[in-house]
Amino acid sequence: MVSFEHLTLGDDGPIYRQIIRFVQRGIVAGAIRAGDEMPSRRALSALLGVNPNTIQKACRLLEEEGLIQSRSGAKSYVSAEPELVERVRSQLLAEDARRLVEALRQTGASKEDCMALFQRIWDESERGAE
Repeated sequence: MVSFEHLTLGDDGPIYRQIIRFVQRGIVAGAIRAGDEMPSRRALSALLGVNPNTIQKACRLLEEEGLIQSRSGAKSYVSAEPELVERVRSQLLAEDARRLVEALRQTGASKEDCMALFQRIWDESERGAE
């Protein structure tokens, strides 16, 4: 069963998009796998404290993207194929990179300063993971 206990809804865009991004990132990271069962829409609505229509919209868009499969009156399951996972990974990376570049440009930082900072933080995180 896909767990949503670590999803924290915030001001980062519409709630349905936050739910979709949570599922996408979970799939890309391998925390959510093909065949995992999704909670019912009613249960997810109660767990997150959001309108059932919001959950329905998120699930419909996840279905359209091919990340979950649902049948009327039946359970929904994750159905991510490897090619789709790679496409979603690329999309998420590009979206995050665009947001970061925009935020850094607003600070007036140069590309060179940002690249040096990124390299330093990347190296620090690798050392911390060892």
